[in-house]
Amino acid sequence: MRQVLSILLALVTGAFFAGCASVAPAPAGAQVAPFSANWPGRDLPDGWQPWLITRAKAPTRYELVVDPQTQKVVLHAAAAKSASGLAYRLDVDPQQQPRLRWDWRVVDLIDTADNTDPHAEDAPVRLMLFFDGDRSKLPVREQVMMDTAKLLTGQDVPYSTLVYLWENRQPQGTVIPNAHTGQIKMLVAGSGGERIDQWQRFERNYVEDYRRAFGADPGRLVGVGILTDTDNTGERTEAYYGDIQLLPPRTDS
Repeated sequence: MRQVLSILLALVTGAFFAGCASVAPAPAGAQVAPFSANWPGRDLPDGWQPWLITRAKAPTRYELVVDPQTQKVVLHAAAAKSASGLAYRLDVDPQQQPRLRWDWRVVDLIDTADNTDPHAEDAPVRLMLFFDGDRSKLPVREQVMMDTAKLLTGQDVPYSTLVYLWENRQPQGTVIPNAHTGQIKMLVAGSGGERIDQWQRFERNYVEDYRRAFGADPGRLVGVGILTDTDNTGERTEAYYGDIQLLPPRTDS
């Protein structure tokens, strides 16, 4: 994103809460509403809310469709010089449900995207986790940014955000810091051109990933979001998102 909008990205999680201000918080331990439980043809799955980064950006198009490969209802995302997402409220204790499982299908790469470069920070798929935490322990600069976001949106913003994404060049497992805030970290879930246009399933212990990215335990998981964007590169891309699940700890036999 351009420099000013890159800074806004550090505040953009407030748009999720502002956009959902009229929606009652989900009960503790709630699951993410599955895309597959919806009828095709809708652009907004049950329980999900539009997530605008800024009105100056063209929105990415989202639509529930029947996937031709699996015959299941999934969410199709199509971006053309655009950036917007969908978000879902949660109230989850990460220690009770520390594992995350999801499916996505990346139709094509964004050739000029590079998430280590703020000016080329686009991705065909992103799955974002929003966490609560003690803001008073953050550096003053981070607190000021959060206070500014609250003034702009009228809502508190998440304490931190962990982003799983598909990256062109960085190897799987790489943690990419945000250029303007320490409260957003990106983790490469998939990389390069292998298995493009094929469904892929991922399962991550997001508590362990959070510790590696932030050096601390996460607070409560207060929401998830998805984002397909090409606003920086000006390219086109499309992708499909399958259901997102939160799972309990593994029990070794």
